[in-house]
Amino acid sequence: MSVNLTEQRPPAARPVAEAVPLAPLPALARVRRLAVEVIKFGVVGGSGVAVNILVFNALLQGLAWAPMTATVLASVVAMGTNYLGFRFFAYRDRASRTRQQIVLFFVFSGVGVVMESLLFYVGYHGLGMNGPIGSNVAKTLSILLASAFRFLVYRTWVFQHGTKQGAAA
Repeated sequence: MSVNLTEQRPPAARPVAEAVPLAPLPALARVRRLAVEVIKFGVVGGSGVAVNILVFNALLQGLAWAPMTATVLASVVAMGTNYLGFRFFAYRDRASRTRQQIVLFFVFSGVGVVMESLLFYVGYHGLGMNGPIGSNVAKTLSILLASAFRFLVYRTWVFQHGTKQGAAA
C-alpha cells in the first residue's frame, strides 16, 4: 500500500468565537481619538492653569507686583511647564521633538500669552475686575479663551502626526 504525501487536508473552518471583529467606523474612531486628545490637553492645560493661577496670585497678592507684570510672568512660567506636559504626555505619540516643533510651540505660546494678557487687561482695567476675586476671575477667563486658540494651533501645527510633519519637511 502506498501513501500519497502530496495529499493535503482542507483547512478547518474557524469557530464562530474566533471570528474577526468588525473595525469601528472611521468617523467614530476619529471622534474617539479627538476626545482622548481633548482630555489629555485638558489634563496638561489644567495643571498649567493651576501653575498660572498660583504664580499669578503669589506675585500679585503676595509680593504686590503690578497686575500686568504678574499675569505675563505667570503665563510664561506656565508655558514652560505646559511644553513638558504636551511633549511627554498629551502629544507623545506624535513626531519626535525637532527644532521646528520647539520654535512653533514657543511662538504660538507667545501669541497665546499676548492674547491672554490683552483679555486680562480688558477684564482687570476695562471691566473693573480688580479685587482679589475679580482679578482671579479675569485671569481664569483670559486663560480659558486663549486656551481654545492654543489647542487648535498645537494640534494643527506644533505637535503634528509623523505623516503630516514628514510631508511638510
